[in-house]
Amino acid sequence: MSVSSNFSSYALAPAVYIVGAGPGDPDLLTVKGQKLLAGADVIVFADSLVPEQILEVCRPDAEIIPTADKTLEEIVPIMVARVRSHQSVVRLHSGDPSLYSAIHEQIQLLAEAEIPFEVIPGISAFQAAAAKLKVELTVPGLVQTIILSRISGRTEVPTREELASLAAHQASLCLYLSARHVDQAQAKLLEHYPGDTPVAICFRIGWPDEKIHVVPLTEMASCTQAENLLRTTLYLISPALGSTDGRSRLYHPEHRRLFRAD
Repeated sequence: MSVSSNFSSYALAPAVYIVGAGPGDPDLLTVKGQKLLAGADVIVFADSLVPEQILEVCRPDAEIIPTADKTLEEIVPIMVARVRSHQSVVRLHSGDPSLYSAIHEQIQLLAEAEIPFEVIPGISAFQAAAAKLKVELTVPGLVQTIILSRISGRTEVPTREELASLAAHQASLCLYLSARHVDQAQAKLLEHYPGDTPVAICFRIGWPDEKIHVVPLTEMASCTQAENLLRTTLYLISPALGSTDGRSRLYHPEHRRLFRAD
């Protein structure tokens, strides 16, 4: 990363810094995330979901600890021990920590151990996907709501959040962690979305081997299965992916606002 050399002297207090690495592209890591990685003594990272290229910004003497083969009961004691040894720890998660990152339980255990921590947001896959697709997911007159969800699998979704009920809004729906149950997801979506609603199937967004397919909703499952997409796949289901001429009032010549002279 071109800015990494500027961060080598960034001093960190002993604490755990939970950093969102973004969807995969190292250039989409936030500036604050880069500063923390460049200054941390220890990097505890989800190696199955975060590309190693992101670690190029780290200090040469930093301790790098992958966690794909570890349980929560192994990960948290490592972080606690390092901080109690007066070291700074970056816990590096994919995407944004607020979405499907399992930080809730880590935060609880860190708080119980009286370990200071901070959460640093990252770009989520749905944002990176929309950018790659060159679309806005909230088009005036067409759709003004974005729903982020998943279908029930090994982690159950509460009944009140069942996919068909969310589909009833016909909003821009971003579906995570659902490729293994894509037939079921497609059937539930078709209860409310028209069959020709565009769906973007986004595999490993931000990684060198990323794939994006835009298909009608009726082909969502068959395309997923033909491409053998089982992990790291995001679905964007939205009328905003189709052609539209909606326009925001914000920059309309007839719209009066605080910073525009009459």
